[in-house]
Amino acid sequence: MQSPVSLTRFTDTARQAASYRKGRILLAGDAAHIHPPEGGQGLNIGVQDAVNRGWKLAQVVRGMAPETLLDTYHAEPHPIAARVLRNTLAQVVPRRDDDRTNALRQVLGELLAMDEPRKRFAAMQSGLDVHYDVGQGDGGPGHPLLGRRMPDLDLVTPDGPVRVFSLLHKARPVLVTLGGPIDIAPWADRVAALAARYEGTWELPVAGPVAAPTAVLVRPDGDVAWVGVGTHAGLTDALTKWFGVPMA
Repeated sequence: MQSPVSLTRFTDTARQAASYRKGRILLAGDAAHIHPPEGGQGLNIGVQDAVNRGWKLAQVVRGMAPETLLDTYHAEPHPIAARVLRNTLAQVVPRRDDDRTNALRQVLGELLAMDEPRKRFAAMQSGLDVHYDVGQGDGGPGHPLLGRRMPDLDLVTPDGPVRVFSLLHKARPVLVTLGGPIDIAPWADRVAALAARYEGTWELPVAGPVAAPTAVLVRPDGDVAWVGVGTHAGLTDALTKWFGVPMA
């Protein structure tokens, strides 16, 4: 090898910003967290940082939500990145070449040959197991959909089939109701509403099959902010928290 155009290197250095926001300064990606590049996990959560921040910042700038909404930008992604730092540091260890590390690799290989450990590891590396703390819906704080990425379901609507993620192309939140329409007229200028049906099984990475809700409020970043299970309890609070007080 000779005359390289560029050189770079990476190590197992792991650092995380103490805060992702200070006043008008907001950090994302490598500015917020650096660590070994195992599995591209930093890229995955870096993109999620940006999308998580983007819609919140847009709402605050447009006066649709109070500035306190930006505080959730730190509260949600920070613990996710801390976990990634731990995971990537752990993955550096098997690179070592000695008898003990070779034995460790063999043990890990046996574990990852099993379905459950392999699924958990794949969801962790891909970022599909990200779980934000967003509060609770009427199904209680422990509902497995809350704070997780909404499944990209094929919905049945009066106008034909619709994929959930296609509803997010305009970067607007959407309330999907599967047990009859819900009136959210005060938020109609900022939250789309769709009455639909879904006949299949709801399934999440790692969590597996989950009980079908009667309604879900999906944020512009694709994460579920509220879940309805037979009632609308907490929906007004969730709409106000994430998308501001409606105009009079």
